Amino acid sequence: MGALTGKVAIVTGASRGVGRGIALGLGEAGATVYVTGRTVAEGTAPSRLPGTVRATAAEVTARGGTAVAAPGDAGDDAQLAALVDRVRAEQGRLDVLVNSAWGGYERFTDGTPFNPGPFWEQPLQLWDAMHRIGLRAHYVTTALAAPLLIASGGLVVSLSSFAGQVRVPPVPYGVAHAAIDRLARDMAADFRPHGVTSVSLYPGLVLTEGVLANIEHFAHEPNRETPLFVGRVVAALAADADRLRLTGRWLVAAELAADYGVTDEHGVRPHSNRRAILGEE
Repeated sequence: MGALTGKVAIVTGASRGVGRGIALGLGEAGATVYVTGRTVAEGTAPSRLPGTVRATAAEVTARGGTAVAAPGDAGDDAQLAALVDRVRAEQGRLDVLVNSAWGGYERFTDGTPFNPGPFWEQPLQLWDAMHRIGLRAHYVTTALAAPLLIASGGLVVSLSSFAGQVRVPPVPYGVAHAAIDRLARDMAADFRPHGVTSVSLYPGLVLTEGVLANIEHFAHEPNRETPLFVGRVVAALAADADRLRLTGRWLVAAELAADYGVTDEHGVRPHSNRRAILGEE
């Protein structure tokens, strides 16, 4: 039996990328994972990247978990409500919610000419892509799932990055991540009396499909993580009976990995980028 056998999780944005890796990591630990995302047919993603909800679900099952493919648009409140209702009806519980849905990266792979200039030269819709999917959906999903999470004393992980601490262009990107960190912190205050842990999580450079498609731009960064590594970190956090001590904080995936003894594929353990980015230990 895995450390999360009998536990139920929802992972948004799990067709590909970090969300997919987290779904796999939770499945590897034995959880029942509701895999949700927009892509249901290969080759139809706006980003033109590979990956589907059902493909992720199949791999979760192959790794020892129980997967439920639950296609849906994180930008649609009604679909999010239907997802939570489905989990309530089918499982009667929810132990882990991972808010990984994100928007705005499509321009790196969909053929749109890339303009690295200042914010006034960026497409105006970039703000909505990163805030409606990357921020608002985190809030809506957590609010809808709160009663189930309270009943289980569960865990909410909202994916963020060091862009919440230092300037990383474009402007909507940094603003959204700073807001995700604040969202996780403020939700933690309401959740704490109910034993629910809420954190934001900073992966490092993750070798997602999007990063691999643009790997020439990351040749300078030797410290890399796989999506599965982030998933294993989330699984270890979910299995930690004393995780409430961490609530309200932003956490670095590589630092949690060191604390929990988690390794990436092939037994390697990426190091934290905290010192390089923030200049602190």
